[in-house]
Amino acid sequence: MTASFSSSRRLLVSIHDVSPRFERQVDALAERLAAHLGGPRFAMLVIPDHWHGAPLAEAQAFQRRLRDWADAGVEMFLHGWSHIDETPPQGSVAGFKAKRMTAGEGEFLSLSRAEALARMTRGRALVEQAIGRPVAGFIAPAWLYSDGALEAARHAGFALAEDHMKVWEPATGAVVARGPVVTWASRSRPRIASSIAFAALARTALPHVLPTLRLAVHPGDCGVPALLASIDSTLRCFLRTHRASRYDSVATAPKALAA
Repeated sequence: MTASFSSSRRLLVSIHDVSPRFERQVDALAERLAAHLGGPRFAMLVIPDHWHGAPLAEAQAFQRRLRDWADAGVEMFLHGWSHIDETPPQGSVAGFKAKRMTAGEGEFLSLSRAEALARMTRGRALVEQAIGRPVAGFIAPAWLYSDGALEAARHAGFALAEDHMKVWEPATGAVVARGPVVTWASRSRPRIASSIAFAALARTALPHVLPTLRLAVHPGDCGVPALLASIDSTLRCFLRTHRASRYDSVATAPKALAA
């Protein structure tokens, strides 16, 4: 690996949809990422009850795994509550996002402030009890937020939040990293092809223009060898110029905001 990067050039890597339902896939992704990154230098996005069928509260062994990962240095984010959108989207923009950007998984896309805050509060308490420390922040399923969800994240005092194009501090609204997150889609052949093509483009363009790169993987990636190959190629490329880093390294005041 070429050490041509500066300390300000960071690579933020995350595993989405961390849940007892995907324990085997999460294990495989964690092992794969650690091999590239030189250890557990990535984040996990934890779902308290994936699709109302995999409650973390009843999975004591998986809770212990989460605590072990957190003790080893993995950052833990709250990732919604159920990861399923049960609220019909209001308006054409929300409807477009629900149809084009996610397969019914934009849980926080249409929630009111009160409902979003209730799910954030309940989920945060559960995850923090499991890991024995504060969560690193909140990232909505599919990176989609209603206005109410944005307000709720600000009120809840999360240190960090993230969407497709940025990382920000909800308490102040300060944007601490900009640029598209590189991720992969496994639910159809066209989406597989388009995500591989975007990753190839990102390898060419993004390292030269962005001080902070972001890369996210999902349990579904494990079932598609072409996606795993693309992930490996992208990690190797990004690590030539950017250092594997924690999300809290981009925050302006991580200790003050992570309470």
